[in-house]
Formats: sequence, structure tokens, C-alpha cells
Amino acid sequence: MTELFSPITLRDLILRNRTVVAPMCQYSAIDGFANDWHFAHLARFGIGGFGLVIFEATGVVAEGRISYADLGLWKDDHIAPLARIVDFLHTQGSAAGIQLAHAGRKASTPVSWRGPEELQTEGQKKAAGYEHWQPVAPSAESANPADPSFQVPTELDKAGIQNVIDGFVAATLRAEKAGFDTVEIHAAHGYLLNQFLSPLANHRTDEYGGSRENRMRLVLEVTEAVRAAWPAHKPLLARISVSDNAEGGWTVEDSVVLSRELKARGVDAIDCSSGGFAQGRIASAPGYQVDFARAVKQGADIPTMAVGLLGDVHEAESIIQRGDADFIALARGAMNDPNWPVHAQRELGSVDYSLWPVQTQRVSDHDRILGLQRA
Repeated sequence: MTELFSPITLRDLILRNRTVVAPMCQYSAIDGFANDWHFAHLARFGIGGFGLVIFEATGVVAEGRISYADLGLWKDDHIAPLARIVDFLHTQGSAAGIQLAHAGRKASTPVSWRGPEELQTEGQKKAAGYEHWQPVAPSAESANPADPSFQVPTELDKAGIQNVIDGFVAATLRAEKAGFDTVEIHAAHGYLLNQFLSPLANHRTDEYGGSRENRMRLVLEVTEAVRAAWPAHKPLLARISVSDNAEGGWTVEDSVVLSRELKARGVDAIDCSSGGFAQGRIASAPGYQVDFARAVKQGADIPTMAVGLLGDVHEAESIIQRGDADFIALARGAMNDPNWPVHAQRELGSVDYSLWPVQTQRVSDHDRILGLQRA
């Protein structure tokens, strides 16, 4: 058995392998509801053999969505359509996770593939589920003044901050009712929790701003509240931007300190991404964020998830073998090949077809008998 396809345990959850589908926004919901597109999009990854499938950034409150077309979990009616997908993934042997999110000042933005000409009439807006609202943030500053897609947000007061925490807790309780195996707190990519962390976005002068300790306060309060609401036997994940990739921004060293604090509050693994602010850009290339996963894993002594153009099978195996990360997460790679795990397992030399869906195993056995190579 290869390292990539060895099982791993987080609390009471045993994942069949180290392959993960990273959250991918689909911008295809109306009023936060999952629909047939979300089912078809996510179900194929269970069929394809992934160990863990994490649903897209899901608004814990309506105003926390990136766009009007994001998934939501701010009301009980959202539970059933999500549970339908979770149940199917379980039948295929995959675990199901959901990324709980608040977009902060990056909320209420357009859907990129729907032009303004498609939202001119009230009928068009209703059909698309169009909504527009005032975002909130740690400070009243646009995510990018040069981009008209972003509004100047309202600065959160203490009551607003408490509303954010309460929203994460309520969504966590609903995620449990929907049958999810894990939840992931989204504190990356320039969204609300990342905005509080970063000196690039947080210019508060109260106990939520200024020092690193103060800027971490909300993330840690959310984590404590979510961990208390989430069953003790189920793992909790957190996604962070390990670096803002910008002068004067959040650094790798900051992330190691944060990850230690998250671990102390019951987080079981860190999903290591980067960036999210207009001031910082990083050129993407295969494996460009693996160093971040290694730094956090070694510095905080916590399992990590590597993400970012990791579709090369042998390199993915090497990342796990070297101990740079404990999981390989794919987004574009999973979209490109929803069957990446079963294909990767074969490329690494396995003759075991048990990861394939039972409906295909008889065909696979026949191919093996004939000595044929599956594509």
C-alpha cells in the first residue's frame, strides 16, 4: 500500500485514504439551497474514490456569503438537501466535510459568469436568486478600492462580532444534523476571519485589533464556540492563509503561532493555503504551497493538508512520504479528473480495485484477468 492510499484517523473518523476534494464555490444556489447541480458535482468525487469531500464555502449567515449564489446553512431548511449529498457520499465510502464561512468585506459580489444584462428585469433577478446587501468587516475599508465589485463595508461592533460567532455555532449544529463527518472553519483567502487576522485589513484599536494576540481573538473565539458545539468524537478542521504574500501582512511565523493555539482549542488538522488580499500576489505552480503545509506541520506539530496544483500522482505520494503534509487536496485537479484517486492508485502500481465503485469492480476484475491496462 502506498502512503497516499493508506488510511488515517482523526478522532473517531477513519478516512480510507489521504486524498481530499478542496472546497470549490459553484455559485449555483438560490437562497443558499443545495440543488441537483451540487449533488452531481460532489457525488462524482465519492464515486471516484476520494477519502474526504469538503463542500464549498457555506455562509453561516445570509450576509456572510461571497455572492447571492453561495450555499448557506443559516436556516434549518438548508439541512435536508445537504444531507442528501452527504448520505450518498457515505454510500461510496467517502467522508463528507463542509467549509463554514463568512466573506466579510468580500461579500455581496457578482457571479462571474452571469453578466449584468442577465439581471436587468425583476423576473431575471428572481430566477437567479439575486440579492445585494451591505458587507461587514473588521474595518470600514474596501477589499480593493480599484475593483468596483467590492463595497466599503460597515465596521463590525461588539454585537456584530457576537452575531458572527453565533452564526458559526448555529451552522455547526445544522452541519451535525445533516450528517457531516467534519466541519472546516474558513479563516483564509481574505474572508472575514482572515481579515481580522491580517494587518492589511484589520485596523481596529479595540481588543480585536492591534497586536497579533488581539487580531487572533475572533478566530480563536469562533473555534472555541464551534468545538463546543461540534461532537467531541468528530474532527474539526481550519483553513488558513499561511502567508498574505505581502509586505506588512500575515506571515508563516504568525500561522505557526495561530496553529498552535487552534490545536490547543481542539482543531485536528490545518488546511494550508495562502493569499487573499489585493496587496499580495503569488504565482501558482505545481506544489507552490507545500512549503506552507510543511512549516505549519513541523512548527505546530499538527496534521496538515497541502493544496494547490497537486495533480502529479508521484509528487503527491512523495509529499506524504516525506512528511510534508498528511493530506493532498485537489480542486482544479478533481474537476479535471473526478476519478483521480482510482487512477492515481493504479499509476502507483496497485492491482487492488476495491476503491472503485462496486458497480465497476466486475469489469475491473475482467480487465485484470485479461491483462489489460485501464485508462
